[in-house]
Amino acid sequence: MSTLPTSSAEDVISQPAQAQFEAFLDEHRNALNSCLNGLTEEQVRRSLVPSRTTLLGLVKHATFVEKVWFDEAVTCRPRAEIGIPATPDESFILDDGDSIAAVQRAHQEACEASRRATSSLGQDDLVHGNRRGPLPLRWVYLHMLRELAQHCGHADILREQLINS
Repeated sequence: MSTLPTSSAEDVISQPAQAQFEAFLDEHRNALNSCLNGLTEEQVRRSLVPSRTTLLGLVKHATFVEKVWFDEAVTCRPRAEIGIPATPDESFILDDGDSIAAVQRAHQEACEASRRATSSLGQDDLVHGNRRGPLPLRWVYLHMLRELAQHCGHADILREQLINS
């Protein structure tokens, strides 16, 4: 299976801020995607908390988030047209077709589409498809970093619980 780009934060210290944002995003995308590696289908579906959060659900949710922020917000297409749930909570729901390979592939494809969607934009360019109104791409990058970092932390804890159970 291919992985997301591997530029590390260390590689972009002297590069412009946008390259730094993108490298940090890709590190977090990779970390979240790879949290499923080496586990069984049963393990990644196991519920360890009262919410719908599972390891597989976290990566599926990350795919939703990529599409919200880099498809809906950039292209202004509605969620129904994009083919994503109406709410974040629904994005954690797993169906029978959600295997490790399928969810990782969908996440990688969403990340690649996100990079394409923003490739011609600068960090000060506005995206217009969010309910908050026009937002600079810089804000979207920061929001995504916060979202991905939070979910990487969740994934670390869930993975530790699964491996040690």
